[in-house]
Amino acid sequence: MKNPYINAVCASLYITILGLGMFYGTRLLGDKPDTFFAPVTMISLFTLSAGVMFYLFVFEPLQLFIDNRKQEAVTFFLKTLGTFAFITLIFGLTLFR
Repeated sequence: MKNPYINAVCASLYITILGLGMFYGTRLLGDKPDTFFAPVTMISLFTLSAGVMFYLFVFEPLQLFIDNRKQEAVTFFLKTLGTFAFITLIFGLTLFR
């Protein structure tokens, strides 16, 4: 992904999809007791999320940095992070509507 704004939007969409899955998944499961697979699934989801976020936030800036394009790397990362922060702020503000 070569566009920091798209990366930030993709990160937000990924989180939104996970949030929707957790919100509606618990409703579908009802009062089923937890099993061994509940913590295994959560740790796996955490690991998957770390990989996805690394790819969306760090991979391209790291490539630029390795190519000795340090200023572009920093700019790319900050644009991605800033856009994600803005989207997160919008999500947060909707809580208080």
